[in-house]
Amino acid sequence: MACKAEELRQIPLFALLDDDEMAVLAEQVEIRKFAPRQRIYKIGEPGKHAYVMMSGVVRVTTVDQDHQEVLVDEPGHGDFFGFASMLEDSPHQTTALAIEETTCLEVSRDDIAALLKQKPMAGMDMLTVVSRQFHASQQLVRLRASRNSNDVIEEEMGFADRIADSVARFGGSWTFILMFAVVLLIYISVNVSLKVQAWDPYPFILLNLFLSMVAAIQAPVIMMSQNRQDTKDRVRGELDYDVNVRAESEIQALSNKLNLINDKIGDVDDLLREHLKLSR
Repeated sequence: MACKAEELRQIPLFALLDDDEMAVLAEQVEIRKFAPRQRIYKIGEPGKHAYVMMSGVVRVTTVDQDHQEVLVDEPGHGDFFGFASMLEDSPHQTTALAIEETTCLEVSRDDIAALLKQKPMAGMDMLTVVSRQFHASQQLVRLRASRNSNDVIEEEMGFADRIADSVARFGGSWTFILMFAVVLLIYISVNVSLKVQAWDPYPFILLNLFLSMVAAIQAPVIMMSQNRQDTKDRVRGELDYDVNVRAESEIQALSNKLNLINDKIGDVDDLLREHLKLSR
């Protein structure tokens, strides 16, 4: 469908063009209308054209290495999609699907070249759109990066935390308890054997003071319990992580099959639309 200069003025990217430049561009570009659920282009198709949103809703998606569909962009009014592939003249790396009745401006490399000759600053607007999509992709990668929570905890631990864990592991171990018991036995045995010369004779008042201090702190018992619980929680976390990895693998296989089915349905839809055009 031919495009009118008035329609181009509704697109922010071309708002600075003068009347002559707008008329030249209007003669080159076309307006395309897409029905709900109609595929505009799919991954692997030649990137001959890019599109500028005028109205409607479009989802731009790709498939990651795990064969899961990933939402890349939902362009708004005046935004480009399919722009990088059109400039490189390379196959599309994404799939664009019209969610509802959508109107887009179809642009080719030749159209862009003619526009830049007359309005070089329009190139900055296009680069801004591309950079916005690039930043969205970077954010997507950061959000989708999955890591073991135990690894994250280990990386975030500081030197003081590691020292505290070391003290807790020793203080809450049987080694500490046995050593403490041996020291008590030696202490009592020496004082009993010295009799009158003992520095802490029976009933071991000084020893009772030390034991009261230890009982007040209760560090060995508390730290032992904490270590046991932490170990259990860590084992549970690792087991849950392994289960999630296996479940993710199964979901990836199912997603791959669903993507293949969607591609086949899209091909059938395209064939039907072409058949309807020919029959008219």
